[in-house]
Amino acid sequence: MKVFKSLCLFSGHANPELAKKIADYLEIPLGRCKISNFSDGEVFAEIQENVRGVDVYVVQPTCAPVNDHLMQLLVMVDALKRASAGSITAVIPYYGYGRQDRKVAPRTPITAKLVADLLSTSGVSRVVSMDLHAGQIQGFFNVPFDHLFALPVVLEYLRPRVEPGSVIVSPDAGGVERARAYAERLKADLAIIDKRRARANESEVVNIVGDVSDRHCIIVDDMIDTAGTITNAARALVERGAKRVWAVATHPVLSGPALQRIQESPLEEVIVTDTIPLSKAARESGKFTVLSVASLFGEAIKRIHNSDSVSSLFV
Repeated sequence: MKVFKSLCLFSGHANPELAKKIADYLEIPLGRCKISNFSDGEVFAEIQENVRGVDVYVVQPTCAPVNDHLMQLLVMVDALKRASAGSITAVIPYYGYGRQDRKVAPRTPITAKLVADLLSTSGVSRVVSMDLHAGQIQGFFNVPFDHLFALPVVLEYLRPRVEPGSVIVSPDAGGVERARAYAERLKADLAIIDKRRARANESEVVNIVGDVSDRHCIIVDDMIDTAGTITNAARALVERGAKRVWAVATHPVLSGPALQRIQESPLEEVIVTDTIPLSKAARESGKFTVLSVASLFGEAIKRIHNSDSVSSLFV
């Protein structure tokens, strides 16, 4: 039994299964914390462990219901701070509000920065997250930020399954860097979809840059929200003669009509991770493959605690 005498791991209600897997990797029990609500919905958290002087890690993706889970995280951090924790690291596998990273029109907020300020004010001394929608979100924090990538876990799954001559597809211009990282490691070609977005959650494929005819195409993105982007991309690829179409995304947000769109699309397989728990309907649909990133988070926590390099995990 490996014992970290000065490390404790807690979980909110957003993804306790992932937190338990991370704790198992670290060979420590999950810390005891009671989270409840007053009758009007106010969040209350009671830490049921002695954390004085302890390095504490709180696992809580800010997934749906986003505001509830964000508030749980903030209240837990405040409780830990007032319990004299040595340090408090927010482990946020999925960073909600990450798409609001800039002003897209006059008189609109930059809510990703607001959330960063809330976390800093609550008492967070470090943040660990995975596959941010925009890398510049790290700069919104004035505390250390460790940005992890699902790439190693996904590559381990894809390598024995990807056909020679396959094509990695970026669903928009903003995702080219991510798609290129996959293409280089899988020795695959790269294609880019020229997409236009008239408004939030609505997109239209205009053109495809690259040869996809009679080839196995894998669309790579950071998240699947309403699934309009990947399903439109999949149809466009099939229309251009693609032989098979898969999709890879770190965060299965799957809101609104996402599941129905994926079921009705030409996508053969959708590969996601467990940063966000998958609904029962999605699990039973037969379209999804879920890969666990618990070992990546566990190893990152171990290295942070021991003051070792985290970036070397992704070399």
